[in-house]
Amino acid sequence: MSTEEPIATERPVGPDVDWRPAARPARIELTGTHVRLRPLDAEGEAEALYAESHPPGGDPGTWTYLPNGPYADVASMREALRIAEASADPLFCTIVPLPGEQAAGVASYLRITPDHGVIEIGHIWFGASLRRTSAATEAIYLLAAHAFDDLGYRRLEWKCDALNRASRRAAERFGFQFEGVFRQHMVVKGRNRDTAWFAITDEEWPAVRAGFRAWLSPSNRDDAGLQRRGLAELIDRARA
Repeated sequence: MSTEEPIATERPVGPDVDWRPAARPARIELTGTHVRLRPLDAEGEAEALYAESHPPGGDPGTWTYLPNGPYADVASMREALRIAEASADPLFCTIVPLPGEQAAGVASYLRITPDHGVIEIGHIWFGASLRRTSAATEAIYLLAAHAFDDLGYRRLEWKCDALNRASRRAAERFGFQFEGVFRQHMVVKGRNRDTAWFAITDEEWPAVRAGFRAWLSPSNRDDAGLQRRGLAELIDRARA
């Protein structure tokens, strides 16, 4: 009688998914309480965006980890924005704090893969007046909510240079889970880039959404307008 183990005839596979492709994002406005995201307008917004991201009022460090910029002048930035405006992937939008209606930053959807339900937000930069504001946080919430709740994606990604500590902290604050580092992933501006990967899945999104909504609620501000609970804390509470 043979004592050999039987040869496996089945191999493990992932669970079946009741799935149909997600929708592709369109050039529309997304409006919240503190911010509006609108399709990029190179002609109308170049001057404001240049002022937000270049001296004397802007931080030139904005461009350290981005594949583009900084720019020599407004005309050079306007030309780059024209190219971005015409792109469908990445699909760019301008971040406009309310009620001022002044362009103060840029974000995009990219690596848009409706068949698999995967989409990334990236090419994000916040201008000088936008940083550390409710408008900046709400901009990320609007992009995430639109991807999951309106368009039906299963996975939202965030990637950044592994040396970009600010972006990594932001990803974790916004509820993205760290998934690892792709070594020697890209060459950007003549330099090696190892890329840190983060993601939120549709199963995780309800808790992340609840955390964002709790943070954005007026009840999370004291009489001086300061937050009572941090976003990461509120997301962790919703996950518990």
